[in-house]
Amino acid sequence: AFPIRRAGRPFAVLNVYSELPHAFDTETIALLDEMAMDIGFALDNFDRKRQSRQFEDTLRESERRFRTLFEQASVGVAMIDAKTGRYFQVNGYYTRLLGYSEEELRRLSFSEITHPDDLPLGQERLATLLAGGLAEYTIEKRYVRKDGQVVWAAVTVSPMWRGNEMPNFCIAVVMDITERKQSEELIWRQANFDTLTDLPNRRMFRDRLEQEAKKSDREQLPLALLLIDLDQFKEVNDTLGHEVGDVLLREAAQRISACVRESDTVARLGGDEFTVVLSSVDDHGHVEAVAQKILDRLSIPFHLEGEVVFISASIGITLYPNDARDIDSLMKNADQAMYAAKSKGRRRFNYFTTALQDAAQKRLRLTNDLRGALGAHQLRVHFQPIVALATGRIRKAEALLRWQHPQRGMVGPLEFIPLAEETGLINEIGDWVFRESVRWCKRWCTLLGEDFQVGINKSPVQFRGAGQDYSQDWIACLREADLSGRNIVIEITEGLLLHADEDIDRRLLAFRDAGIQVAIDDFGTGYSSLSYLRKFDIDILKIDRAFVNGIETDPDDAVLCEAMIVMAHKLGLEVTAEGVETEGQRRWLAAAGCDFAQGDLFSPPLAPEALEKLLLG
Repeated sequence: AFPIRRAGRPFAVLNVYSELPHAFDTETIALLDEMAMDIGFALDNFDRKRQSRQFEDTLRESERRFRTLFEQASVGVAMIDAKTGRYFQVNGYYTRLLGYSEEELRRLSFSEITHPDDLPLGQERLATLLAGGLAEYTIEKRYVRKDGQVVWAAVTVSPMWRGNEMPNFCIAVVMDITERKQSEELIWRQANFDTLTDLPNRRMFRDRLEQEAKKSDREQLPLALLLIDLDQFKEVNDTLGHEVGDVLLREAAQRISACVRESDTVARLGGDEFTVVLSSVDDHGHVEAVAQKILDRLSIPFHLEGEVVFISASIGITLYPNDARDIDSLMKNADQAMYAAKSKGRRRFNYFTTALQDAAQKRLRLTNDLRGALGAHQLRVHFQPIVALATGRIRKAEALLRWQHPQRGMVGPLEFIPLAEETGLINEIGDWVFRESVRWCKRWCTLLGEDFQVGINKSPVQFRGAGQDYSQDWIACLREADLSGRNIVIEITEGLLLHADEDIDRRLLAFRDAGIQVAIDDFGTGYSSLSYLRKFDIDILKIDRAFVNGIETDPDDAVLCEAMIVMAHKLGLEVTAEGVETEGQRRWLAAAGCDFAQGDLFSPPLAPEALEKLLLG
């Protein structure tokens, strides 16, 4: 066996034992050697050609697979000229994402289809990569499609280096993240913007206010914070419904926004409260001009769902850093100033002052004290006699609440009743007043041997409150005391009738079914009309003291009082005049046919024990 070698590598073995003689001469051996070399060369050449064909086939297969992968990839792939930034090859995903054909993209550079706001960052990162400062980079950016729509993409850019020279092109791998970004944007907007008005919400407002405060410190220019509360909004919501109320809030937001600069912030804190941050204020006149403009715009009638609605606004103003240097204190200041504007008659603006802060602190302390007043037996029910003008007899009285504060002494109802209404304590206090009134009324009926009637004021908050409805409890209380409905009069305001809803109707009807009479207190100062008097089956009109005071000196007051008395009698209603202080007023009212009267002429409000002595005397 002769091993046949080529370049030292055995590639075949020729077995000649069965074919050739066992002895060879020198010439034969030389010939065989030459033949072996020729055969080896031929075989080697064949092997190289075979390997070349295999390589070419493999290369073609690899190229086919790469092209298939390139075209069918679920991400965009683009090859970009490193010097010009122009595309020279893109896949189908990339063209579909951007809405351009491959030919169109080859005539463009990546900067021409990148959103202008995102271009600086992309150019800066690419320059760093080409300078060798980055191996690759990934950014999130926006592309502008051919149709003008904006798409978000996560883009990874890698260079293709040629030795140590500058790369001649880059590969960009692009993934569409528009849906994710839209979801993030939606979540962010829901967290930072009011969904109804599209204004910044309380969270975003605080962030904006903090940024503006820092800017104010840098520029040494104050900022103004305006707190705006819509007057009468609750009445609109209650009478016309929440959908109309929402329309009102949206339009109010637009009107307020139209009164300020683009650099200012308008936000909705919730409910019917809005805020405005006026930055870089170097003139208080500008602040007042904006506030007045907002008041004027909001006083223009709103046309909502076929209804014409009139509202107004109360605005509190505070300045940074003049009034406070932290956000919470600024908000408290603005709230105090806004409350002061409301207390002065609404539809106005009011600046924060130190006096307001002192009053607010006093108000807070009083509110805290009121929470424990009922349990500490500090509340008292006094009764003011009501006299029958025809006979001079006292068979009626109005229950009036008083607060005997351990440090402040006697606190007037005008000071603490609004606090009770705001805090919801009015419901619990009102229930106690009713039961106390029933207890004393029962005692006087027994002592006098005849019916006695007590009028009890009921706050609109008690009718509209979301808490417990005491109406049925009160009716049950009357039955337990063995009193009839005619022993009690529920006194309400005219405004309650104007904005009555189904719940108010139901409660008034329950009183009517129980025989309890209903009186309109302070008649003539509100919004009542004849239709309300008939619709709600009112029993008694109480003429406000403002008209009674002038009947002897003002012909208009005299005419109005006389008209109220005549009208009430024509409708079958009793009339009680409030605030009677002179004998002349008593005589005039008696001559005009007024049924009852109450006032200091007859007696101021008395403790129940004192009234009992008067009744028995």
